[in-house]
Amino acid sequence: MSFPYDEFDLSNIRTYPLGSRKSKVNAADLAKPIAPGVTVGGLMASLPNILAGADFRAVVAAIVAAKQAGRGIVWGVGAHVVKTGMGPLLVDLMERGFVSAIATNGAAIIHDFEMALTGATSEDVDEALGPGRFGMADETGRMLNQAINDGVARGLGLGQAVSQFVHAQNPEFGRSSLLASAGRLGIPFTAHIAIGTDIIHMHPAASGEMLGAGSLRDFRYFVGNVARLEQGVYLNCGSAVVLPEVFLKAVAIARNHGIALTGLTTVDIDFQRQYRPLTNVVNRPTAGGAGKGYSFVGHHEVMIPLLAAALVEQDART
Repeated sequence: MSFPYDEFDLSNIRTYPLGSRKSKVNAADLAKPIAPGVTVGGLMASLPNILAGADFRAVVAAIVAAKQAGRGIVWGVGAHVVKTGMGPLLVDLMERGFVSAIATNGAAIIHDFEMALTGATSEDVDEALGPGRFGMADETGRMLNQAINDGVARGLGLGQAVSQFVHAQNPEFGRSSLLASAGRLGIPFTAHIAIGTDIIHMHPAASGEMLGAGSLRDFRYFVGNVARLEQGVYLNCGSAVVLPEVFLKAVAIARNHGIALTGLTTVDIDFQRQYRPLTNVVNRPTAGGAGKGYSFVGHHEVMIPLLAAALVEQDART
């Protein structure tokens, strides 16, 4: 049976006073104008207490609280973070006590090493691939594989081995290097690789045995770091696949050992929202009231300086 064209009668709908309604946006939550010469604290106070504005304040508060209480702040850093020039800012946060441990992928180690050694990184792949030059920088392949092979043979993890090696070289641009600074400050540095994804695997000195053993050792170190994050913070910056997967497994092992990770704050920062970070960092580890996860979409070269400035400012004021 087909329906007729029958216009519904709205004359008897029920209404209520607007003022009696519970609303999600209120005047007290609106953004505030910014005066010339405002401090970072003033900028933070100007943010609306709505959505990402409220979330950003909450993340800053959680990181500062974790730092001041010694609860642990672990950073997962992808290669793009290094390539966008964030090294000096992260090193400053390391020196200020906002970094308990760092986890990276293989590409981040390569870019950080090249930056420490020569002050430059990120080759033009399109230009280099055709003539067969892509990934063939001598020092990158030779020295990094040497550091990994020698360090892992001595019982070190892959990231630990490279961090100690770069620090010992006293490179010209070491003050901007996460690797060199972690070695200098004694901050655990772990690397989580996939065989064949990194240019140093194309060099003859690459050893599958050492790469695999070193990265597996680093995974177990990383589990130990994550297991210390009761009331702590984990940040995933610029890794869409490897580090979110590794983090989820670390959380699973910690909870298998009876460590609830209660009060865990997780944060993902990237220039676009990705499935694995949102699922494996923001949502799953904090489900069921175990903690709180946050996701921020924005460029690292903007978001990380803003976060760093807010952390330094609020830490100094509390």
